[in-house]
Amino acid sequence: MRIYALIVRYLYLLQGSWPRVLELAYWPTVQMILWGLINQFLAQQSPWVAQAAGLFIAAVLLWDVLFRAQLGISVVFLEEMWSRNLGQLFVSPLRPWEWIIALMAISLLRTLIGVGAAAGLAIVLYRYSIFTMGLPLVGFFINLMIMGWAVGLVVIALILRYGLGAEGLAWALIFAIAPVSGIYYPVSVLPECLQPIALSLPCAWVFEGMRAVLIERQFLWEHFFWATALNGLYLLVGAGVWMWAFHVARQRNLLLQLGE
Repeated sequence: MRIYALIVRYLYLLQGSWPRVLELAYWPTVQMILWGLINQFLAQQSPWVAQAAGLFIAAVLLWDVLFRAQLGISVVFLEEMWSRNLGQLFVSPLRPWEWIIALMAISLLRTLIGVGAAAGLAIVLYRYSIFTMGLPLVGFFINLMIMGWAVGLVVIALILRYGLGAEGLAWALIFAIAPVSGIYYPVSVLPECLQPIALSLPCAWVFEGMRAVLIERQFLWEHFFWATALNGLYLLVGAGVWMWAFHVARQRNLLLQLGE
């Protein structure tokens, strides 16, 4: 019941503010339009791109799933901090894990709104539907959502521990792994010293799997299992870091006096 009450509260915040809803779809749409144009140009120049319709559109939409999943947790947490509402939340019977589940649920909704709008517009503008990937898309989506949640938990743990001076991590941390995630290119093009780092990231396996579906027309179960196993580890680490930061914040009375 407490989880449901929090989800309803966050839904009311979205419903009562059209700029919030517009912002959810704005950046995924801009990114999709940009990479759609790049995809159209490169399809005329490169047979590798031409044989996979919408390769870069699919890549940017899946990247936005990861980014929006992480941002959905981080931004909602930051809004609670900006309004100095953390103390009020936790003087109630609310348990930390219940709040995290509510954040994950609203993160899922925010991601569906933002990426769903961009995916729909891609059909209109470029006649490409990411949904043609079928069931593999579900596996990609779930794995990217879980990784986004894991990164989001680490981000809010660091903000909780070090205050609003660390809020820039909500946007910066996820982009630090983008170059080694293989979003728009195979992991094999990376320097050899960076390839093990890339393969330790669930998202790299997802994007490699995406290219296999679009170019080779096959779903690689090995990639799916690696992404899922790594995500389980990442989520456990993220939850552990969050619980540690919350315990420290409660001991030091930081929930009532978080600031720069």
